[in-house]
Amino acid sequence: MKNVTDPFVSLGHWPSAGSFGFNTDILATNPINLSVVIGVLIFFGKGVLSDLLDNRKHRILNTIRNSEELRGGAVEQLEKARTRLRKVEMEADQFRVNGYSEIEREKWNLMNSIYKTLEQLENYKNETIQFEQQRAINQVRQRVFQQALQGALGTLNSCLNNELHLRTISANIGMLGAMKEITD
Repeated sequence: MKNVTDPFVSLGHWPSAGSFGFNTDILATNPINLSVVIGVLIFFGKGVLSDLLDNRKHRILNTIRNSEELRGGAVEQLEKARTRLRKVEMEADQFRVNGYSEIEREKWNLMNSIYKTLEQLENYKNETIQFEQQRAINQVRQRVFQQALQGALGTLNSCLNNELHLRTISANIGMLGAMKEITD
């Protein structure tokens, strides 16, 4: 049986006097073939590879630029948020202080109002007591006067006779007439 590589080996032994042939020596042909392939790839693929690398470079730069812009915006928003937070904290402290002072002020106002109301109630109570005392005194006076008048009338009626009664009436009428002349 013949070896399959025999025809190639026999081709390799042909003389190289201007003819075309295959070199079957692997160690000699691989670096040449690789250098030809690499040369062709570099020659034709240089533009494509360069374009791919440039596109990748631009995408990376754009991504970095966008990231920097986003970072700058985030830093700016963070500073604004910190400023707002400080402002809100100051306002909260101010409200807290104002709230405490307002509570104290309202407490004192309420206490003063309660004292004034109690004072007024005490005055009203005293006035009511005085009024009731005066009314009671007036009622007692009226009863005493009525009883004294009734006693005097009873005494007069029992002691007076018709003649004494007429003289007393005449004297009183005379006194009223004299008073009328004085006032006129």
